[in-house]
Amino acid sequence: MWRSFVLTRRCISTSASKAPSLGWFDHVKPAPKDPIIGVTEAFLADSSPNKINLGVGAYRDDEGKPVVLQCVRDAESKIAGSEFLESISAAVSSTFVEESVKLIYGKDSDVIKKQRFAGLQALSGTGACRLFAEFQRHFHPDVPIFLPEPTWSNHHNIWRDAQVPVRSYRYYHPDSKGLNFGAFMDDIKNAPEGSFFLLHPCAHNPTGVDPTDEQWREISNQFMVKHHFPFFDMAYQGFASGDLEEDAKAIRLFHEDGHLVGCAQSFAKNMGLYGHRVGCLSVLGKDQQQAMIVRSQLQRLARAMYSSPPIHGVLLVSTILSDPLLKAEWIEELKVMADRIRSMRASLFDNLEKLNSPLNWDHVVKQVGMFCYSGLNSEQIDQLATDFHIYITRDGRMSMAGVTTRNVSYIASAMHQVSNYDLESLNVSNVSF
Repeated sequence: MWRSFVLTRRCISTSASKAPSLGWFDHVKPAPKDPIIGVTEAFLADSSPNKINLGVGAYRDDEGKPVVLQCVRDAESKIAGSEFLESISAAVSSTFVEESVKLIYGKDSDVIKKQRFAGLQALSGTGACRLFAEFQRHFHPDVPIFLPEPTWSNHHNIWRDAQVPVRSYRYYHPDSKGLNFGAFMDDIKNAPEGSFFLLHPCAHNPTGVDPTDEQWREISNQFMVKHHFPFFDMAYQGFASGDLEEDAKAIRLFHEDGHLVGCAQSFAKNMGLYGHRVGCLSVLGKDQQQAMIVRSQLQRLARAMYSSPPIHGVLLVSTILSDPLLKAEWIEELKVMADRIRSMRASLFDNLEKLNSPLNWDHVVKQVGMFCYSGLNSEQIDQLATDFHIYITRDGRMSMAGVTTRNVSYIASAMHQVSNYDLESLNVSNVSF
């Protein structure tokens, strides 16, 4: 019997080893590289000691190093030894959402007093956008969302994968390197009535170009005429002006004009919590009852997508936002970060001017926030990487957080050379900094 069992096992084993592949994944092809991740990979593969990564949109100090804010360290000490780590308590989640919504609309807004918001913790700003896209697909499946041209590349992935029809509206004018306001307004007027529009309330990514207050008023008025829904992706509150209130003005204007508003918030950049994935999705209802209904549906969708979010980051953010001293400390640190980025813009511009560039670099200081839309073309961007070991995304977006006192003249010289001379005449003999 034992010999028969062994022989049977051998036969099964031999048969299995010779079984043809079922080819489940033979049709799967490599995915195209994300444009931002691709820049980082190229940077990491470069062995030059002078290499500079201007691709990633995360804050760096003047030494080019990541920063842990003091308010975060202080919050860490407060939550150390937390007794609950298996799931987030209702009290912490509620505090986090309400304090986040206060940052958008103000602590005395009727949104807060009348509890007109449906809010949920999300996996940073990306997760908040993805959750809203899923909500849109469920309840307005045939209604398109209009994305600015250009916009953060992942916006297209998010709404496409949620199977929402995606359209675009004109936003940036490549000649003026500013807002193409006339075309923007035409596209709002010509979009099907009742469309969704994604808007950047401040520090537009990737262009750094924001509408003026008066232009925002005209945009809001036209949205009201066409019954469009505004969805704001606020990833950089505080980085445009250094003032949280100022950077929320566009959303508050839409609320004051009577719009229902959706908003994705991220604390990755303005609290330096990129790795903790802390975000908030909020949607306004016409009253508290409608807000509660919307929230119940968002909870249901989130349950299927990620069930419950990470706890540590939200503990940090809710602790900072609900503690007056820690919040004041955060606001001061945020202003320091924004001021450093503005000073690097001015320094880069000054260095370009000193080189007697025949090109107009005014956009470097006119644009705001984390990014400068340089205006460099793909050939010039390749040359920056090849000859100067400077890495930016293929659309010409530069992260100003990667510019430092030490490297700014080198970056300016490289930009000047690739944008003004034939490639054969590039001077790369002195490339240290």
